[in-house]
Amino acid sequence: MASPFNILSNELPTLPWSETPPSTHPRPPWLRVRFFGGPNYQELKRIMRTLNLHTVCESARCPNMGECWEHRTATFMILGNICTRACGFCAVPSGKPTGPPDEAEPARVAEAVEKMGLRYVVVTSVNRDDQTDGGAAIFARTITEIRQRVPGCKVEVLIPDFRGVWPALETVVAAQPDVLNHNTETVPRLYRQVRRGAVYERSLELLRRAKELSPQMPTKTGLMLGLGEQREEVLATMRDLVAQGTDILTLGQYLQPTKQHLPVIRFVHPDEFAEYKQLGEQMGFKHVEAGPLVRSSYHAFEQEQAARC
Repeated sequence: MASPFNILSNELPTLPWSETPPSTHPRPPWLRVRFFGGPNYQELKRIMRTLNLHTVCESARCPNMGECWEHRTATFMILGNICTRACGFCAVPSGKPTGPPDEAEPARVAEAVEKMGLRYVVVTSVNRDDQTDGGAAIFARTITEIRQRVPGCKVEVLIPDFRGVWPALETVVAAQPDVLNHNTETVPRLYRQVRRGAVYERSLELLRRAKELSPQMPTKTGLMLGLGEQREEVLATMRDLVAQGTDILTLGQYLQPTKQHLPVIRFVHPDEFAEYKQLGEQMGFKHVEAGPLVRSSYHAFEQEQAARC
């Protein structure tokens, strides 16, 4: 019997951790996912479980997980697997964390990076609003541990908004990540519905402050499309982001992870993503990665290289 993880069809395959994400609309033909389940995927999974680490690939049910893992790339999710916010789009479990951040986690992430032979790493986290610094110190230590254990490895961080506690942002930037990413996620009109606990203006300020703190460090953000935003709203948000000095923009299709999450309002055609890419680079972004299956960390190494050209 053929493996269900090695198929190519007009529908997303049944994923190993859940049922196929629901949608009120039939999936269009361009949303095709080939799930890779080869030896690299299995080895990476074993390393993650052995070291008791989390990946946003699994927790957020990313459609690119099979491809990325088979190519030995993954996005580490630190500060536990319970988020203190309950955003309408996100599949990461929410609630009250059972304890303080794991102080040994940065060293375990660095060990995994070494065992995987990585040269480019993305580190993200859940929101930890229960912590005074939002977990910024753990972010900084993770960057430092990776650099000490794997000299020359580049580190991109995808950080929360730290509730506008700017000394926390300064802590992360002082550790000198190679790229600092903070996702804006959606247009201002949809913020209350999509990003509970977040503030659009706060996200813009974070991106602006990060660029001011380290002008040579590429800054990055991402938007999900298909949640009900209008074209002019997307373009206005892109202009806002360019005005903060943001270097890299990612644009991808929102996919509903469970029936309890926000529904897909529409599937955005690849030609529309291509138009946003062209317009974004005309606006002043150094690089725009846009497409139905694009996610923040997808082809992150190539994005960083393009932003520095």
